[in-house]
Amino acid sequence: MEIDAHPRYVFDMRFLVLVCAFAIGAPALAASPAPQMSLSAVKQADALFPKLAKAGSAENAKPLEATILSLFNQSGSPSIDLLMVRAAAALHDGDTATAGKLAESITEIAPGFAEGWHVRGELAQAANDDTAAIAYLNKAISLNPRQFEACAELAGILAEYGDKKQALQYFRKAQALDPWLEGVGSQVQKLARDVEGEKI
Repeated sequence: MEIDAHPRYVFDMRFLVLVCAFAIGAPALAASPAPQMSLSAVKQADALFPKLAKAGSAENAKPLEATILSLFNQSGSPSIDLLMVRAAAALHDGDTATAGKLAESITEIAPGFAEGWHVRGELAQAANDDTAAIAYLNKAISLNPRQFEACAELAGILAEYGDKKQALQYFRKAQALDPWLEGVGSQVQKLARDVEGEKI
């Protein structure tokens, strides 16, 4: 029997990747416990975000960005923090297999710790596993809505798959959290033109 090849029946693999990724992430998000970031780290981050917004330049923002990101890595659990350090060391050495196993252990032990999912998202993205990357980054953001790096990374993947509207939303979220994050401003301008058109 001849298959109807009308364009409206053509299967869009890119759309399937997006749907599957968010479908994978959604049930897991609902089941996750509260975020496991140390109270001290949360308070320090609270104090640094207003300073980041008023940094005045990308150069001035860099040390603030680095400090905030290091605070995100503080789970409040010595064992989880040690696993995070080892995962970072493995990544630095190019040992993505070990880093992946460590990150998986972190999310199994502490499923409410956002940075474990963030690391898994970055590793999945590096391995060109976009379905997993979208799900993991989405989960990291749900657990830590201020994770500006994860917002920008997720936005980049969505933009590649042609979901410009949602990509713009995540880029804008990243920009609101960190106005100096490299490349985000230009992406917001480009996608805003594509999604919203030129403003008169």
